[in-house]
Amino acid sequence: MLGMPSHPLPNSSEQARADTVIEVDRIHHGFGGHAVVNGLSFILTRGSIACLLGPSGCGKTTVLRAIAGFEPLREGRILLQGAVMSSPGFAVAPEHRRIGMVFQDYALFPHLSVADNIAFGLHAMRRGERAARVGEMLALVGLAGSGGKFPHELSGGQQQRVALARALAPRPELLLLDEPFSNLDIELRERLSLEVRDILKAQGTTAILVTHDQHEAFAMADEIGVMHAGAIEQWDSAHNLYHRPATRVVADFIGQGVLMPGRLASPHMVTLELGTLQSREPLGVPPATTEVDVLIRPDDIVHDDASPLQAEILHKAFRGADILYTLRLAGGGQVLSLVPSHHDHALGERIGIRVEVEDVVAFRRG
Repeated sequence: MLGMPSHPLPNSSEQARADTVIEVDRIHHGFGGHAVVNGLSFILTRGSIACLLGPSGCGKTTVLRAIAGFEPLREGRILLQGAVMSSPGFAVAPEHRRIGMVFQDYALFPHLSVADNIAFGLHAMRRGERAARVGEMLALVGLAGSGGKFPHELSGGQQQRVALARALAPRPELLLLDEPFSNLDIELRERLSLEVRDILKAQGTTAILVTHDQHEAFAMADEIGVMHAGAIEQWDSAHNLYHRPATRVVADFIGQGVLMPGRLASPHMVTLELGTLQSREPLGVPPATTEVDVLIRPDDIVHDDASPLQAEILHKAFRGADILYTLRLAGGGQVLSLVPSHHDHALGERIGIRVEVEDVVAFRRG
């Protein structure tokens, strides 16, 4: 992925590179008077996996459908391999875009065998070439020997593998995945997302995933665009979205945490109930700002019996290897702390904590 720094996003046309597969350039889309996508831009380079991540109604699936050619544009352009696919009043038909798509409901043909489903888009090939490609795809997705079965004979995870094989079989320039794991249970969803990433990387496939599940996004994508109200709030790596969110929207949506009131002591220093935090970089707040909210993640609060800083346990959520504690400080502020589960404390108990914030994130109060 051609790296796009934190909000605000630059003009995508300034970032074009020779290995660009798709360029989405300031696109707008809506229904009647309701705007769904507002000036959204990004670029994806060959072999990269991107994700549009956000809650229901943020416009992410509409963007995917516009890329596929199913939705028209009011403004902007979508280019594939440098050629315009969509612009206001113009659209290349979906079947001529060399784009593969994996749907949420798999969309397999129930009356066709697994092999025939995979071969569906390979009509231009000779019979022997088509059979060889189907066999290659079955092996790729771990279903060798299952070509004669029908979709109803497969599990949900196996059906999703067939859908992926069918989409990859014609060697598309770009693969789109629309909430591909949402019908699967959590354990299978997590495992399959990692396996699908390995498959896509092995094939050198350029792909865009749409999901509301940040764990899927983190598992699969090289870079992630967090969407809100039809626009991208931040396009970045999973690490930066979690540790260096550019906006409150991203801070609220990614991971867990609390925003604690604080006061800037200098461009690099902020004081709050937990103490004074020092930032390596200037805190990115507007000039003359003094009152701020500081993002504190559960992993910033470390359980330490020897620490003089004490907090009362208000709530606890057992998560197997860890317990997520909600803690109340002496001054009334609350924080979260993720603690190994062998440190099992009772509600109302006071425990020692220390603060280890690697990246200080602050927003202007309000």
